[in-house]
Amino acid sequence: MKTFCGRANTSTGAVDWVEESEEYDYHQEIARSCYADMLHDHDRNEKYYQGIRAAVARVKARGEQVIILDIGTGTGLLSMMAVTAGADFCYAVEVFKPMADAAQCIVKKNGFSDKIKIINKHSTDVTVGPDGDMQMKANVLITELFDTELIGEGALPSYEHAHHYLVQDGCEAVPHRATVYAQLVESEMLWNWAQLQPVEVEGARLVPPAEVGRCAGAHSVCDIQLSQVSPHSFTPLGPVCSMFSVDFSQPVNSTFQSHSSQFVARCGGRAQVVLSWWDLEMDPAGSIVCSMAPSWTYPEPETAPWRDHWMQSVYFLPVESKVAEGEELSLTVCHDDYSLWYGLQANRQPDPQTASPLPRPCCTCQAHLVWTRPRFGELNDQWRTESYVSALRSILREDSVCLGVSDGSLLPVFAHMLGAKKVYSFENSRMSKQVIEQILEANSMTGGVELLKSRPEQLTSSDLGGQQISVLMGEPYFSTSLLPWHSLFFWYCRTALTGLLRPDITVLPCSATLHVMAVEFQNLWRIRAPCGTCEGFDVTPMDEMVQRSLEFHESREAEPHPLWEYPCRALTQSTPVMTFDFTQCIPEQPIISEGSLPLTRIGRCHGVVLWMEYQLTEDIAVSAGLIQPVGDQGECEWSRHRKQGVYFLRSPWESSGDGRAALSYSFIFEPTSGDIKMDFSINPGDLLPSDS
Repeated sequence: MKTFCGRANTSTGAVDWVEESEEYDYHQEIARSCYADMLHDHDRNEKYYQGIRAAVARVKARGEQVIILDIGTGTGLLSMMAVTAGADFCYAVEVFKPMADAAQCIVKKNGFSDKIKIINKHSTDVTVGPDGDMQMKANVLITELFDTELIGEGALPSYEHAHHYLVQDGCEAVPHRATVYAQLVESEMLWNWAQLQPVEVEGARLVPPAEVGRCAGAHSVCDIQLSQVSPHSFTPLGPVCSMFSVDFSQPVNSTFQSHSSQFVARCGGRAQVVLSWWDLEMDPAGSIVCSMAPSWTYPEPETAPWRDHWMQSVYFLPVESKVAEGEELSLTVCHDDYSLWYGLQANRQPDPQTASPLPRPCCTCQAHLVWTRPRFGELNDQWRTESYVSALRSILREDSVCLGVSDGSLLPVFAHMLGAKKVYSFENSRMSKQVIEQILEANSMTGGVELLKSRPEQLTSSDLGGQQISVLMGEPYFSTSLLPWHSLFFWYCRTALTGLLRPDITVLPCSATLHVMAVEFQNLWRIRAPCGTCEGFDVTPMDEMVQRSLEFHESREAEPHPLWEYPCRALTQSTPVMTFDFTQCIPEQPIISEGSLPLTRIGRCHGVVLWMEYQLTEDIAVSAGLIQPVGDQGECEWSRHRKQGVYFLRSPWESSGDGRAALSYSFIFEPTSGDIKMDFSINPGDLLPSDS
């Protein structure tokens, strides 16, 4: 059965109506759910299996039947581990129907149907009794309800309910315990993700509004691959602190709690950021530990397990504060049933009986709701700002009438500071407009930039006071953009505005170029790799719908990833494959590009990276992808501000590196839809398919 779905087109700005099968959403959800990453996480699976075997053995040693409750079973892997370890019966709960259906298929294929019952419900809706979902309460509780913040997927309420209604008193639990760790640091790089910094333009200083500086910021956690944040980019002000633990074998309380850790500052500095992660102890003795600690905490960093379904967290303190070496400090963490937040106190240990609760961070300035954390980093990037200011300086005249087309951009403010006659700017939302107005007011520039509410296609000459635009500028940046070419919305705006532009219009950037490069990923390939077998269990035979969705996603679409967090090596040269001329309107005919990239380095080709480079003027360019030339061994340094596109090959290929084998490409830019259709294939030469 087919249905029509309306979708906002991020490139053209229009709403497209597309025909999809009724299973489309399931296809996408399964394809993007990263179950493959979890199933490839050998350390996680091994530690869970060890913990499950030990728990089953302890119950059997007491002469009891082993009844398992597995909450959040996913593929059913942990339930199959439990039965293999000797459990008598397992109730496996999975609320997401497509995944529950897949688990049912996998369990049946592996011969466990008689001992595993898949329950497609939220665990808080599961009932126990003769007519219930479970015939009896379980005496072993197995869960994988955790996210990067530990409790963000509702682990605490689920545990609380399970202990009240679904498991026996004194039950075994795998994992048995979780412990949250934190470290207070100073880091200019990370702090730039939280607060707007002053900017120097032509000897003038653009300062952030006081409201932004006082704001505690967005409450949502910043989850990243902390292993890719170099220890040289932050200064530890204190030791790694154990903040609190949760014993999952006992009744769990999901209400607000506060915990503090006292320490002496190791050195002086600015307390800005808290780095946080957690460990799982799979057994009561704490001898089986699955750690989320970043690699630089390991004596041998290369031995740290890699995973993407669980990462590490960065928390920004409400305000930065100076600390002195030797100063006694108290780091406090609070949590409700779904999230954590941190605060710092000096020179005293808080009394839990009298201390007032640490308020949850809440954005009051709007800026943290308008700009993402990478966007803050982009706005604070001094080199990038200097590039745009230099480009603007070279094209502006005293009689320039400028129009900015980007979301929450400072370019119009820079144009005003550089002396443009008149500056207009589109703002896509009320909040974004308010933030720019605050910046103008804080710098006594009220009225210096006129903020327009109309969409580009709705703009009239009267909105511009009868003037024609002589400079059209953009970064381009749009909050709705996901993939690199979605920023071509700037081109569609330029085309819609043609009647309001002077014949000799100057456009900044004047063009954009799509670049591609074949790469070998260090670890990212795992999130889309076939599952094969996992700890002795065949997890490949999902139902046809799930398998089709995975194939559709992997073989035909690129997906966005922040590659600075995911190291890779270049196997080909970086190659421009398509150029978009912003000085001209969008062409009526498709733009087509075909060619090949010789594989000139030895390695395993997992896929292709795609990114945009913007030519601001003839001699100034800004890259949203590679920011340094590729190293001699293929090392890549990527922009931290934008996500790059990644197209995973259906199967990895081994390159001998002699250049005889090549990756062929075909691109078609469709002007009517703004889509870029792409296809890649290997011209083998002496290239052989990889076994993994």
